Amino acid sequence: MTPAPPDPPVRVLVVDDQRLIREAIASLLGIQPGVVVVGTAADGRDAVEQAVTLTPDVVLMDVRMPGMDGVEAISALRGRAPGVRVVMLTTFDDEEYVVQALRAGATGYLLKDLPARELAAAVRLAHAGVAQFDPVAAARLASALAGRPNARPDARPEDSLTAREIDVLRLIACGSTNREIAGQLYLSEGTVKNHISRILSRLGLRDRTQAAVYARDHGLL
Repeated sequence: MTPAPPDPPVRVLVVDDQRLIREAIASLLGIQPGVVVVGTAADGRDAVEQAVTLTPDVVLMDVRMPGMDGVEAISALRGRAPGVRVVMLTTFDDEEYVVQALRAGATGYLLKDLPARELAAAVRLAHAGVAQFDPVAAARLASALAGRPNARPDARPEDSLTAREIDVLRLIACGSTNREIAGQLYLSEGTVKNHISRILSRLGLRDRTQAAVYARDHGLL
């Protein structure tokens, strides 16, 4: 029996306005298994152009940069390179930065003191669609959401979701797995996955993390 070919390496673009830092990150990441650095960029605008040209799988993006910052760059990438996953990699763990990045569409939020091996693992997981968060950033997000239970009272999720989908959305925001949601709502895991796909599509969301933010912002908890 012929063994299956190995998965191709994850293509990464490193974005940071400090040359020494971006080159160091690129060098350290480039020697990790399953990852290849296809380029670097010095700011958000450069990142967008490089992403369109180089077609990376994952962009490691700093938050604060001159000109176009990381959050603005994510928004631009959604229009010009929608298939790219963006993970914020920064020294800033401010609550507002974390929330803004996730609202823009970031797949994760990590701090720069992460060991190279863990960063490579985070890149591979992000490529697979698994959101990655530094514990400090996760705590900042939880704090922000706890203080904003209904940040957009004018929007009504029931206008676009069925009652069952709202139930699923609530459980996502509580951190329930697909199996746990299925057990609580007496559904199959396949049905739960279908509900989640429709929820993300109807609300224009990218992943479960954004769905959780949406649920909390709209007073569903």
